[in-house]
Order: sequence, then structure tokens, then C-alpha cells
Amino acid sequence: MDFDQILHSSIKACRLGRQVLLGYFGELKKIEEKYHAGLVSEADKESEKVIKGYLLEKFPGTFFLGEETYFENQEDKDARQGKWICDPLDGTTNYIHQFPIFCISLAFEWQNQVHVGVIDVPMLNETYTAVRGKGAYVNGKPIHVNKNTDFSKSLLATGFFPDDKIELAEQLKFFGSIVGDCRGVRRAGAAAYDLCQVARGVFDGFWEKSLSPWDVAAGQVLVEEAGGVVRTYKNEVHTPYSRSLVSGNPVIVNEILHRFNQAPSR
Repeated sequence: MDFDQILHSSIKACRLGRQVLLGYFGELKKIEEKYHAGLVSEADKESEKVIKGYLLEKFPGTFFLGEETYFENQEDKDARQGKWICDPLDGTTNYIHQFPIFCISLAFEWQNQVHVGVIDVPMLNETYTAVRGKGAYVNGKPIHVNKNTDFSKSLLATGFFPDDKIELAEQLKFFGSIVGDCRGVRRAGAAAYDLCQVARGVFDGFWEKSLSPWDVAAGQVLVEEAGGVVRTYKNEVHTPYSRSLVSGNPVIVNEILHRFNQAPSR
């Protein structure tokens, strides 16, 4: 498998999606609510359509797992030639409200491991890329996780999913166990973007629960190639199909998990 070719095509596909998102930005006509899955607009759907069309035409034997078409085609056919995992617009609520933090996340999975990740941030003109074993980059420049090991000096990030009130209470409990011990916690509203900032060393760590494969697949390989680790809340090896995530350098990840374990029950 030529992963450099996969990377090149992934960047091209994300640029096609970028054109769609920039074209619709501030001009949306139709916004819908998905049951327990947030908002969706015509921009999400059109972005996925052009990305999927380009990739499946160029690589006809591959399978495409996308957020907007997932419920139309949940059957994971024979993916021996590889699987694309795509969020055509991560940060839809931000996008709808014209808050400029949103991105396209695209990963390529081969033999049950993600080997290529691309995250494109249209409004910032940033493209984050990683090929397993070859490092992580933004606009072609190498990036690395922050090596800070002093939790009190760490800048962290998280996200909440408010629809499930039981899980929200748990997330707020974890938030309370951490926020007083670090320098600050940010909530940008796009998990893929948060993982980019961990890979770049802006955020020392990021945690969130109830994420989907398209939210994290590309970001995980970015963080790992930037020298970080990605675990679950149970301190298990994370995969794109895990339902919880903690990322950062090993020391900060362990400090976050320690506080989760010490958080008082409610």
C-alpha cells in the first residue's frame, strides 16, 4: 500500500471539502437536528459528497465511513483494500454560528490500523498531516506534543455532549476534578481540532467521551506521530472505535486519569 499516495489524495479530498465549507459559510439555508447527534447542514452533506466521490473514484475498492452517510449505509463491506473514515465538518455548531473553529477530518485505515490522517482547518488555512512512522506536520512543518510534565502549568481541552444527562453529569464531575489543578481548560467545540492542538503542543492534554470514529481517527495518528499517547478513560489502548479518549504526553495523560479515579462519585 502506497501511503504517500493515500496522503496526497487525502489532502486533495480535504481541499475539495474546504471549498464547499467556505462557500456555504454564512450562507446556510437549511439546518437540521439529528437525534442525539447534534446539528447538520447542507454544508456537511455537500462536503462529504465531494470528498467521498473523489476518493471512491480514485480508489474504487475502498470503503467509506462518513458521518453524514453512516446511517444510510452501516454495512461495513469487505474493506481489505482500506477504509476511509471522514467527518466532513467537525464543529458544525461553531460553523452554523460563524465561529471559525471547524475542520474536516479524514483518515485511512488499513488492516485495522489507521495509517494516514489529514485534518484541514479552512478558516485558519492549516492542514495537519501524518503518515504512521513518518511524523506529524502542519502545512509541511514538523509538530510535536508539549513535553511539559508540570500539571499545574498545563493548558488542557475537553468537550461535552449535553444530550445524555447522565454522561454530562459524569463529565462535569471529571471537569471539576481537573480544572482547579491546571492552568486552564478550553472547549473549542471540535474534537479533531483539539487533537491537532495536542499534536502541535498548544494543548498539553485533551479528554472527551462519546466520540465517534470520524471525530478521532485522523487526530489519533497525528498525536501519536507527534510523540503523544492516546488512551481510554480505563487507561486502555485507544482505537477510533473506543468511546472515551485522553491524549497528550504520557505524564499529563496519567495525571488526568489519576484525577478521574479520584473524582468523588455523585
